Amino acid sequence: MKKMNRREFMSKSALGAAGTFALLKLPEQFLSPYNDIPIGFQTFPIRDILAKDFSGTLKMMAGLGYKQTEMCSPKGYESIGYGPLVSIKPADMKKMINDAGLTCISCHFGSGELTTDKLDERIEWAQQLGLTQMICSTFWLPKTATLKDYQDNADKLNKAAEKIKKAGMQAGFHNHDFEFVQLEGQLIYDALMARFDPDLVKMQFQTQVITLGYKAADYFKKYPGRFVSSHLSDWTTEKKEAPVGKGIIDWKEYFEAAKTGGVKNFFVEMALDKLKDSASYIRTV
Repeated sequence: MKKMNRREFMSKSALGAAGTFALLKLPEQFLSPYNDIPIGFQTFPIRDILAKDFSGTLKMMAGLGYKQTEMCSPKGYESIGYGPLVSIKPADMKKMINDAGLTCISCHFGSGELTTDKLDERIEWAQQLGLTQMICSTFWLPKTATLKDYQDNADKLNKAAEKIKKAGMQAGFHNHDFEFVQLEGQLIYDALMARFDPDLVKMQFQTQVITLGYKAADYFKKYPGRFVSSHLSDWTTEKKEAPVGKGIIDWKEYFEAAKTGGVKNFFVEMALDKLKDSASYIRTV
């Protein structure tokens, strides 16, 4: 399969089926296999319809049984779909999310929002939205980056995480497939785990890397207590996206290992047409 980053493969998602999903309902109490933690969804795959009808899209997702949403910073993601949301004040956004029957405790930010002089403003925005987790969406380093470049950026995030912690929130780091590449004889992801302060920066594991042969369960066991959340998606042996439970991931193993990893929140991150089936399966695990 041709490798693509998160922006590319999510941009190919089927986003035109909102009307169909308005008719689909799941039981109101849609809980994770932890039994008391509500399952959420990441907004990135549905950003097009979210930007056109923020409240309506959130209500649609709540109708499918989801209880939490994970946002992407409208300012940081302004040029890739979130532009129409920039003008919404965080307090108003929080009310709209809550009025839809959802909560929002986590949000993705570009590394430049967290490791530059923008941090104070971003912390204030996060507090007004009611966040408890501020997740760096990755460093977006070029292919020519060295291992030291990754380590230097990890140091910057550690420093930012100190301020985020003082503000009462947890900083985190989200992986993509390019952290699961060997660089200078070492897997980039392992190098980052060695560099991040385990108390200041928790990890958000994206299960998509199963397409590269890496299992989330293995990393939850390898680094116990180092994770705060996870993005859920499933994949076929042909490396095509499939609803959770219809791919190659052993989800029973995954959820058991997630307890060891310390995962507190789960966010389904898939194309719109796979959200209902994913939700239905997760409830049966």
